[in-house]
Amino acid sequence: MTAPPRAVRPEEEAGAGPLSLDDPESFGAVFDACFAEIHRYVAQRLGTDHAEDVVAETFLTAFRKRASYDPSRAGVRAWLYGIATNLVGRHRRLEVRTLRALGRYGPDADAPAHDERVAVRVSAQSLRPELAAAVAGLDRRDRDVLLLVALAGLSHEEIAAVLDIPYGTVGSRLSRARRKLRAALGGNPMLDPEEAGRG
Repeated sequence: MTAPPRAVRPEEEAGAGPLSLDDPESFGAVFDACFAEIHRYVAQRLGTDHAEDVVAETFLTAFRKRASYDPSRAGVRAWLYGIATNLVGRHRRLEVRTLRALGRYGPDADAPAHDERVAVRVSAQSLRPELAAAVAGLDRRDRDVLLLVALAGLSHEEIAAVLDIPYGTVGSRLSRARRKLRAALGGNPMLDPEEAGRG
């Protein structure tokens, strides 16, 4: 049996090479390739009302720090998720309020704009009310690791690199988060450790 083909990352599709101060145009390709994905991730964590500002700040920070980007540590996509996650951390009270609101009321069915309806639908599919409330109760560090796996699809290696934590810490935080979620949801089999990393 042949192995499935490796997923092509958005920055690879755009042909984005290493970022440098000498070639700011290469950053435009990264922005074009990754903006929608990073926006979706931030909107799922903070809600669509705050996503624009945080994502704009993510790309502004990345542009300013592009000379310090180290491709040997993580791909551009993972690096951007790391920046976005750090910025989301500055808004952790808002994130917890957003998750608790989803837990109490579910998604707002009357979101006025199409983009907001799409983001709400994606959030509702990935964070059902009970799960959203349980995620809100997690420690921020555990929540970051869990959501980088669940929403961004990052590997343990990528998460370790972008959060600047040891590889083993990623596994222990993820395991602790899953255990707490299973307990909060009454041992829901959908949160089996083998399954949670696939979603």
